[in-house]
Amino acid sequence: MTRRSCCIYATGIVSAHLLIVGIALVVAQVFQTMIHNRLKQEITLTEKSQVFESWKNPPPPVYMEYYFFNVTNPWEFLQGKKASVKQIGPYTYREYRPRENVTFLENGTKLYALNPKTFVFVPEKSAGNPEVDVVTTINIPFVAVMNELNSYSFLLRSMVSVYISSLGVDVFMNRTVHEILWGFKDPLLSKIHNMRPSVDEHFGLMWKKNGTHEGEFVFHTGEQNYLDYGKIDTWNGLREMSWWSSNQSNMINGTDGAVFHPLINRNELLYIFAADLCRSIHLAYVEDVEVKGIQAYRFAPPADVLMNPKDNPTNAGFCVPAGDCLGTGVLKVSVCREGAPIVVSFPHFYQADPEYINAVEGMNPNKEEHETYLDLQPTSGVPIRACKRAQLNVIVKRIPGFPKTRHINETIFPIMFVNETATIDDESAAQMKTLLLIVTLVSNFPVFIVGMGIILLLVLVVLFCRNRQKKTGKDDTAYTQVSNKPDESAETPAGQMIRNGSYIALSPVDAQKC
Repeated sequence: MTRRSCCIYATGIVSAHLLIVGIALVVAQVFQTMIHNRLKQEITLTEKSQVFESWKNPPPPVYMEYYFFNVTNPWEFLQGKKASVKQIGPYTYREYRPRENVTFLENGTKLYALNPKTFVFVPEKSAGNPEVDVVTTINIPFVAVMNELNSYSFLLRSMVSVYISSLGVDVFMNRTVHEILWGFKDPLLSKIHNMRPSVDEHFGLMWKKNGTHEGEFVFHTGEQNYLDYGKIDTWNGLREMSWWSSNQSNMINGTDGAVFHPLINRNELLYIFAADLCRSIHLAYVEDVEVKGIQAYRFAPPADVLMNPKDNPTNAGFCVPAGDCLGTGVLKVSVCREGAPIVVSFPHFYQADPEYINAVEGMNPNKEEHETYLDLQPTSGVPIRACKRAQLNVIVKRIPGFPKTRHINETIFPIMFVNETATIDDESAAQMKTLLLIVTLVSNFPVFIVGMGIILLLVLVVLFCRNRQKKTGKDDTAYTQVSNKPDESAETPAGQMIRNGSYIALSPVDAQKC
């Protein structure tokens, strides 16, 4: 056997083996299964896991942008006209949220943690000075008192109204952004505090929330089931709430929004428990996006999250008392927030009924600026960009006994909205891209083997064709027999040519081609 033949046979054998092994690995998905199992083991909230430190001390910076609605026609609103507001802001604060008092429970399958939040003002990312800029907005303590007295007699309400007017307290107030956010001593609450010490004499939307936590959480580590990674087991010792009017609405579902299980697919719903909303919400897949060179899935709350119970019966449990429901796009959370009738929505009543949008001049909802969304890297489940947007509103209506409200048209009045954003930092993004590259190479190794087998198969075909050509090339020329006899057709010597001697005749033969 020649060297050329040996080369051909060897190439064929190697090609066949590569194709067989590669196709078998692709069909069996051995490497994909190996990678997935590794991810399920590594992405857990255990002290030895690689993600634990990032969960405990999140590296991406979180910013809280506060926007306020400054009322430009308070007197006209009290006379029964539509309120007109102008958005001011943002007033941006850096949010620090390290986990504290982390304690593992039940053989490492659960862990207890607090999540205090601290806010520091960032002037270079802000549109003004919160300690100087003054906002005209609804006097929430005054509305809270009116709402509390609504069930009392008309005579008592009238007496209280006169007393409140003597204090100089009105339906609207003028306060600095800093006071509305972080608190001020309210004259009305101070009087109530003297009679009922349990009532705080200070008011602020973020009063006592700087440096404090939202409750005591117990999380699943994902040690037993990777799908439970980061899910909340209890909040303040509760596995379900009691504020809403159905068991489904009272359920505490999902994570706190900081982590999600690995191997996310586009068809699943992701659940987040929002303590400030007193409920869980779900997010659905929207589209594929790219953040700092990392491919991600975007999830966002679908329209049915805050849909009217007539269109989405599962939301009937959020009507308290049962049957007392608002329209689409708004949620009354005063059941878990003492005081004023607080209503939450998306900014500018995005995805809400037109009646709420049209009730106040200055509302301009749009998806780009007012949608809440979460961009997740599907393999690891790590959030690489998050944008949580929520608006705080107050129900303002006529209360008999309070003359200042007698002309008011009932309105869900916007106070402010917050835009909480976080994006993966450059260092973490570089590490994730490296990790994803390794995962991609390992997962696609069987495809690489099949590719090498196909290449060798093509090489085999070329070698085989060339070998056939060289073999047939030896028979491309045919030779006639050599003869010493003169040609039978030769003429006599009488002046004619006589062919003598030997000659060789060549005749062409078609070469065989591959």
